[in-house]
Amino acid sequence: MKDRMDWVVLYLNRATKDLYRVMGEEAPPELRLLFLDAGGPDEIREKLPQADAILIADAALTAEMILRASRLKMVQHQGVGYERIDVKALAKAGVPLALCPAGTAEAVGEHTVLLMLAALKRLVAAHASMVAGQWLMWELRPSTRDLHGKTVGLIGFGRTGRAVAKRLRGFDVRLIVNDPYITLSEREKAEFGVTLVEKDALLREADIVSLHVPLTEETRHLIAGPELQRMKREAVLINVSRGGVTDQDALYEALRERRILGAGLDVYSPEPLPAGHPLTRLDNVVLTPHVAAGTLDAFRAKMRFALGNIARFKGGEEPLERAPTPSARVPGT
Repeated sequence: MKDRMDWVVLYLNRATKDLYRVMGEEAPPELRLLFLDAGGPDEIREKLPQADAILIADAALTAEMILRASRLKMVQHQGVGYERIDVKALAKAGVPLALCPAGTAEAVGEHTVLLMLAALKRLVAAHASMVAGQWLMWELRPSTRDLHGKTVGLIGFGRTGRAVAKRLRGFDVRLIVNDPYITLSEREKAEFGVTLVEKDALLREADIVSLHVPLTEETRHLIAGPELQRMKREAVLINVSRGGVTDQDALYEALRERRILGAGLDVYSPEPLPAGHPLTRLDNVVLTPHVAAGTLDAFRAKMRFALGNIARFKGGEEPLERAPTPSARVPGT
């Protein structure tokens, strides 16, 4: 028999009033949204027992919190990266975790290409020089590049990797991919215009290396000192996945010493990136504050899917995009 009582959905991240309004507009009538005010530990402890479902972005969800949420029936992530959620504790409690690919791939695909172009064209340096009253029409030319004709290497070829591949087709680039968890038919290879290669070959050949994998023990520091050494001196690294996928200290040194041309980063370890961090003092890196999937259009699409999925589960159906069990191996996002 279907549960006809309203469910309380606790949003475990603090957002803005404008975004809360969007969530209210997208929420099915059988769900009642509960938001955090200050978001401190005491408030979270107070509100957890009220939650029939938790909607979460990048906040942590620990075993202690899960135990405190005595009415909890479902956890819905508003994205796909859930390394801060204790999935073993959820499994023990019999609470499903569902992911939300809606809105992510499209927004991240666009942002990835944006970072590629911004890094290659040194967009930030060009803008800053104009604001400072400089006219670097000739000075920027030796250090800027075109995307056209380059070899782009995608590490991870799940939803976001494929979204990037689709958006790069018009730039006349060569696309190479490394993802040990996938197989592609000849038709799919032709559709995306990609060639599958080993990781070492990708690092050696790519002018741009773009990361599209979840953060797991297997992918932590996937790009560290040895991998950066294998990359071309003219190469650019793009990371829109998770900060821990790179060794951030090694990346900083490679950028500072000009062992690679540049980088475009949307994710860091830790987050937020501390004020005055050495990365912020480099002129060959483009930094954005974990906003690749953070557009208003993407947020609305996420809320429509995520809240609809909670309502679906409340109505007695299996949730869509259920996360794999803790022991499962996870392909690219």
